[in-house]
Amino acid sequence: MGVGGNRSLYKKKTPKSGLLSKKTIRHPRYNPASKDNDIMLIKLLIPANFNKDVQPLDLPTSCPSPGDECVISGWGTTKSPQLYFPPVLHCGNITILSQEKCRSIYPRYYTDNMLCAGVLEGGIDSCQGDSGGPLVCNGKLQGIVSWGTQTCALPNKPGVYVAICKYINWIRETMNNN
Repeated sequence: MGVGGNRSLYKKKTPKSGLLSKKTIRHPRYNPASKDNDIMLIKLLIPANFNKDVQPLDLPTSCPSPGDECVISGWGTTKSPQLYFPPVLHCGNITILSQEKCRSIYPRYYTDNMLCAGVLEGGIDSCQGDSGGPLVCNGKLQGIVSWGTQTCALPNKPGVYVAICKYINWIRETMNNN
């Protein structure tokens, strides 16, 4: 079950804030070892009700550029490597890094289907429990939280995200076929 429009996990705004899934569709080339193609679509049982707190995000028409400012949000741990999951939604401002920089930081697993973003000085990052959450740049869903280091928000260790721009055709085809 998903949650829409709630900033707190323990205070429900309305009884209809829960979103039940009818079907999940994992990318056919997902590789759990490398995390390549770490994307899944969820078909809801009933359409979400849009209101002032629940709005759709636009898909991008191009990939983000290095230096683009983005926002991450989630209920993941705020103390790393300890685990403390806050009851309220947290957000952070981070920056897109170049593909070359990301490859140099993570040479073993980083692929062209990924992007990395963060604050190179450390202190702001997505973390355990944020996986699957949004990376929003200029009002567009540019990434999905995928993976990073065991200890989050370290200097020179940005988070790694699924690059949505690489999957637009798959997303549209999958939605049309389902």
